Amino acid sequence: MLLTNKSIKKTQHMMKRISIILTAAALMSLTLSSCSDDDSYETSDNAGHGDGTYVTSGQWVDLGLPSGLLWASCNVGAEYPEQYGNYYAWGETTTKIEYNWNTYKYCMNGDYHQLTKYCSNSSYGYNGFTDNFTTMQTEDDAATANLGGGARTPYSFDWQELIDYTTQEDFTLYGIDGKLLTASNGNSIFIPFAGERIDGRLENVGFAYYQSASLNTTEYSTSIMTTYKNYYRLEMSGRDRCTGLPVRAVRQR
Repeated sequence: MLLTNKSIKKTQHMMKRISIILTAAALMSLTLSSCSDDDSYETSDNAGHGDGTYVTSGQWVDLGLPSGLLWASCNVGAEYPEQYGNYYAWGETTTKIEYNWNTYKYCMNGDYHQLTKYCSNSSYGYNGFTDNFTTMQTEDDAATANLGGGARTPYSFDWQELIDYTTQEDFTLYGIDGKLLTASNGNSIFIPFAGERIDGRLENVGFAYYQSASLNTTEYSTSIMTTYKNYYRLEMSGRDRCTGLPVRAVRQR
């Protein structure tokens, strides 16, 4: 049987997960799970958490939110919750080598004062262009393009709901640092500190910067969820649209 590069990489990742768990804690039983499985799996104890801490598996997690939104258990492009996944500039649906204004899809001449979409101020529009779009359209949504099935990038108010209705704590999942968000119904998701891509570099690993589908008040920036280690809450802030950020999808039940 001929193994593909993808199957080889997946096997290597599974072996790495097994190795980390067995060396981190002497667990009596072990259940491995990807984002497409249905049952919960127990995390390693290398973050100082007891045996009662679980990350809910399956592609979508019901956190009992008032809106009824389900949150993806993995970043777009990831197979497991601890993987960083892909990085996207805001309003772009594919990855690329460099993330800056020169490569950004919706501006001319590498100048954020020459935007060609999502512009409400003629001073930032190409030749005075405006369209007054302030939220990401479906055709520009990386979650929708890559996952389908009603998936989309969360708006800033979706992130705020998640912040308001979960508890957040630093957590290490299979050797990767991030935040564990636990809802009152006992279900949890893990958000890795995946950093961001600027130019051709991965920077600021140790921070979580995640896209929202909402623009910020500044014409050239977007609203994001941000947090980091030893900072015991999540909050909304901003990032340049051209920066490559991870995406965590939501959908309705």
